[in-house]
Amino acid sequence: MRELGGDRRRRILAAVEARGEARVTDLAAELEVSVVTVRRDVEDLAREGRLRRGHGVAKSLVPRATTQPAVEAGGGAVALVVPERHAYLNEAVHGARSALEEAGMRVILHIAPRAEGGAEHSIVERALADDVRGLLIAPRWRTVESEEADYRWIAGVRVPTVVMERRPRPGSVLHATDSVCTDHWYGVHLAVDHLISLGHKRIVLAARDDSPTARALRAAFAEIVASRPEIEEHAVLLSAPDAGPDQDVPAEEQPELAELVRERGFTGAVLHGDVDALMLVERLAEAGLQVPRDCSVVAYDDVVAALGSTPLTAIAPPKAEVGRVAAELLIRRLTGGAQASRRPQRIQLMPELKVRGSTKLI
Repeated sequence: MRELGGDRRRRILAAVEARGEARVTDLAAELEVSVVTVRRDVEDLAREGRLRRGHGVAKSLVPRATTQPAVEAGGGAVALVVPERHAYLNEAVHGARSALEEAGMRVILHIAPRAEGGAEHSIVERALADDVRGLLIAPRWRTVESEEADYRWIAGVRVPTVVMERRPRPGSVLHATDSVCTDHWYGVHLAVDHLISLGHKRIVLAARDDSPTARALRAAFAEIVASRPEIEEHAVLLSAPDAGPDQDVPAEEQPELAELVRERGFTGAVLHGDVDALMLVERLAEAGLQVPRDCSVVAYDDVVAALGSTPLTAIAPPKAEVGRVAAELLIRRLTGGAQASRRPQRIQLMPELKVRGSTKLI
C-alpha cells in the first residue's frame, strides 16, 4: 500500500503544480478515492514542504513560469473534443482545463460518441456556431482510413486548432496543423529496454489496434525489436477480443498470451492498455502462470496499472502535461503578439518508466 500511496501523492503533487492550486474534493473525484484519503496525502505533502495547505485546497509552491496572460476581449470559449469512455485522456482534459481557465478562457467539453467515423464533425460545427475561439481535439480514429478521411476537414476548421495526443501522418494535409503528442516510440523503447536489461530475450507485445496510439505502439515495437540483437523471438497479438479496428469482424486466430509463455518460452510482455493488461494478467493466473515469476509485464498507459494485485511496472505518458501544453499552444495562437510564432508546431513529450512489482531479473 505504501507504493500505491506514493504514486497517488505524486499524482496529487503533479496536478497541484499544473494548476497552481486544486480543491481536495476535485482531487478525490479525479483519483477515485475518498476526500479523507486525499486530505491525509495533502497533509503529508505539506509537512514535507512540497505544497501548501489552504481551506479545502492544496496550493503549489512552484512558480508558474508558463502561465499565459489573460486573453483579451473578455476571454471567450474554447471547445475541447475527446472520445467517450477514454480514461487515458481524462488527465489530458484536466491539464488543458487548468491552463485555459488560468488564461481567462471558458472551456466547453464535448464528448464524441462511439459512432462510425465523423462523430466529431457535427460536434465541432455546433461548437463553431456558438462562437468558440479555438479548438482542442483528440479524434477517435479507429482506423487509418477514418484518420486520413478527417485530415482535410480538421485542417479547414476556421478557428485556431491544436490536435491533442495524435500525430498526423508526415506529409499529410494535417502535417502543418499544431499538435501535441506523447513520444510513443520512446515509450516502447523504455519498455523493451527495461525487459532486455532484466535478461528477457523472448518478448511479446499484446496491444490494441483501434486507435492512433495503438498503431504507433505496434509500429514502434516492430522497429525496435528488429534493431535489438539480444531479442531471440518476438510476437504481436491483440490485447482483447474487441481491440481490433473493426469490432464486427472476429479477430484472426492467434495464440493466447498464456500459450506463448507456457509453450513457446516468452518471458517478457508489453501490454496495452492498463485495463486489458490487468485482465491478461488475470488470464495468466487462471492458466497457472504468475507475474512476474513466469512472465514479466510492462503495462502501457499507467492509468490504473498500479492497482493490480501485483502492481504493474508501466510506461506513463505525460497525460496532464499533453493537455496543458496543447492548451498553452492554443492560447498563444489566440493572444497573438510577438510571442505567437505563426509556424505550426509538432510537439512531442517524453513518457517515463515506473518500475513496480511485475518485472524481475531472470
